[in-house]
Amino acid sequence: MNDNKKKESGVRLRFAPSPTGFLHIGNLRSALFGYFIAKSLGGKFILRLEDTDQKREVAGALEKLLAIFSWLDIDFAEGPHKGGDYGPYIQTERLEIYHKYAKELVVNGGAYRCFCTSKRLEEMRAEQQAKKLPPRYDRCCRDLSTAEIEKKIKNGEEFVIRQKMPLSGEVIVSDELRGEIKFSAKDLDDHVLIKSNGVPTYQFASVIDDHLMAITHVTRGDEWLPSFPKNILLYQAFGWQAPKFVHLPLILNKTGGKLSKRQGDVYVEDYKQKGYLSEAIINFCILLGWHPKNDQEILSRQEIIANFKLEEIGVSPAIFDEEKLDYLNGYYIRKKTKTELMDLLRPYFIAEKIKIDDKQLEKITVLAQERIKKLADIIDFSAFIFKLPDYDGELLAWKKLSKEEAQTNLQLLLKLIEKIPDKQWEIKELETLIFAFITENNGKNGDFLWPLRVALSGLKNSPGPFEIAWALGKEETINRIKSALNK
Repeated sequence: MNDNKKKESGVRLRFAPSPTGFLHIGNLRSALFGYFIAKSLGGKFILRLEDTDQKREVAGALEKLLAIFSWLDIDFAEGPHKGGDYGPYIQTERLEIYHKYAKELVVNGGAYRCFCTSKRLEEMRAEQQAKKLPPRYDRCCRDLSTAEIEKKIKNGEEFVIRQKMPLSGEVIVSDELRGEIKFSAKDLDDHVLIKSNGVPTYQFASVIDDHLMAITHVTRGDEWLPSFPKNILLYQAFGWQAPKFVHLPLILNKTGGKLSKRQGDVYVEDYKQKGYLSEAIINFCILLGWHPKNDQEILSRQEIIANFKLEEIGVSPAIFDEEKLDYLNGYYIRKKTKTELMDLLRPYFIAEKIKIDDKQLEKITVLAQERIKKLADIIDFSAFIFKLPDYDGELLAWKKLSKEEAQTNLQLLLKLIEKIPDKQWEIKELETLIFAFITENNGKNGDFLWPLRVALSGLKNSPGPFEIAWALGKEETINRIKSALNK
């Protein structure tokens, strides 16, 4: 790696997750905003793995992450899986780089060694808590003499490296969405840059990596705003140009609280498993903080790239409305071809060990396409096709129609249906023949179609009777009508 490599002229953004398991929907939102900023500005989007917290690392997390982004059809220009000119792209492979810059910062007076033991720090925090003071390092080691430092090192005392923050005045930072933000220096903590085991903290490593990888824009949630001045002060301490920071608005649930696993799904893998399409997830997430000027809500990837403007991102909290996600997912399900949707639905039957041939799957797909909100709904939706639910005969009656009248109408329909040739067993043909029959008998549509639909589905709510009859086939349709007559 060449530390002195000149920055590229193009825009460069990165997604830098920790390999700690599943991908949080909020982290995906940050990644997508970075991706679309890069694409809209003709730049590059790269992947970097921030794995310095080894205790939280989950085996196989990188592979799972790449699988999710492959499902989303989002590619990285560089990363640990494909290399690039700015590698390594995994932080634990960059430790020497962090040590080099940490030593440089200590020499330049921007950082110092802290020898305080964990016991002392605990006692310090307990005392601060008792006095109702904000928890903050008391800078005990900030002004140790060179001789004291050398003695402690010689005695083998462990130390961390802390950032030397200004003691007075204001730190002014600039966010692309909020403009200038002022922080009082007295509220800033001399936080740790390098831990006693030699591993850097996120705050230090990310600054070093972003500079050396020529990152031009950083997208992250606005919960990182309190650490913003620390980051900017590090750039200033090294004499580096900071990237443009974009702190995205917080994502709240519909009740105004933070997204929580206790209240619903928060991981992208959960939504994928339930049968949300990648197009819907992307469309939904990009609207969590941004809207095109024309307020269009259904947006293809190409439309997002064409319309996306960084300056149009909002700062007010975004509401995670799952009903809206369901609506978008239903839209994209309906946009699939029959063959595409069959291929998407088939794995759900396989997972449930339900035997189904392509002809039956095709019919169920036709019934479901306009009705299901997510792919996993197909199992419950189609259950009545495989087995007629047990239902109360009273359900066959409709409005003022009595149970006896419903049976009479079913008997008339049964005689008609038994005479329909197999070659006419299609939805439109069945609809034409049955409506004509009702008209000829001076009947009301509901008086005939409600009991027929209930007889075929056993449900209060289901697809229409013509569609169900077509999906069941003539023989099963006749059997179910006869079963209803016995009720």
